[in-house]
Parts: sequence; C-alpha cells; structure tokens
Amino acid sequence: MAENNSIKEKTEVMDVPHEQDHVWAILCHLSALALFIIPPIGQILGPLIIWLIKKNDMPYVNEEGKKSLNFQISMTIYMFIAFVLCFVAVGIPLLVLLLLTNIVLVIIASIKTSKKEKFQYPCTILFIK
Repeated sequence: MAENNSIKEKTEVMDVPHEQDHVWAILCHLSALALFIIPPIGQILGPLIIWLIKKNDMPYVNEEGKKSLNFQISMTIYMFIAFVLCFVAVGIPLLVLLLLTNIVLVIIASIKTSKKEKFQYPCTILFIK
C-alpha cells in the first residue's frame, strides 16, 4: 500500500496547568448558551460571571473568557443591527443566521477547548484585551 503523504492540518495544543482550569474554560464558552435562558443578555452574562470569578486564579480561563466575551458582545451588536433591519424584511433571515452561527461557533470553541487546542472566533471585535 502506498503511504498517503497529504498535508495534515497542524493544530496547536495549549499547555493547561490544571484540569480544573480546563473545565472552567470549557464552561466559559458553553455558558454563552444562557442566551436561551435569559434571551436579551444571557450570552454575555454567562461568560462574564465565570470570567470575573476565575480570571485572577486561572490564567487559561482568563484567556478563554476574554475570547468568549469579546465574541458574545460582538454577536450581540450584530444581532441588534439585524433586529433593526427586521423592519426592512432583510433582518429576519440575518437574525436567524447569526443565531445559528453563534450556537455552532460556541460548540466548536467548546470542543476545541476540551481538546486543549487554540480557537479564535471569527468576526470578533476586541473589547477586552
């Protein structure tokens, strides 16, 4: 059999000192799904609460929390714009697309974090550095 010499995607694995840091980082991403519990601001409150509690004790949670918060704040702004555009009928499909994109990217970020791989959310405005 011939060996397959295809180029494999190189993923960067992060060094996470403690397993507890790892779990809290995953929860920081998944807590954005609080959008379905507290609709207007749940996607920001979930990551914000975890980040504020753990950012000083766990550097990995600090890093992942910032990523999650920046993305959720950005998505909230995009969804607000799409909501305003609902009055011109363009916003409804855009709002649905943004909601689905948010869910999918939160799940992808959680999976990548669970594998200790780096993940950068696309189309994110950096509010917290």
